[in-house]
Amino acid sequence: MGQLNNMKERIEQKIKADGLDSVAVKGKIGLRAGKLLGFVTPSTPDDPEVITKLRQAAKEILNLSL
Repeated sequence: MGQLNNMKERIEQKIKADGLDSVAVKGKIGLRAGKLLGFVTPSTPDDPEVITKLRQAAKEILNLSL
């Protein structure tokens, strides 16, 4: 556990660093990944399928490699 939460934190850092609209970008990423980032916590179980989709969405939307 914890990989999804770590990925969420990196996404949030990138959004902040780029000065982007957090709600809009996290919503777009979450919809593509099938997991809304607002519901990811340190205790969220790591789902390999969601992790793969989240990596793809972060790369496509933020050009962020996770």
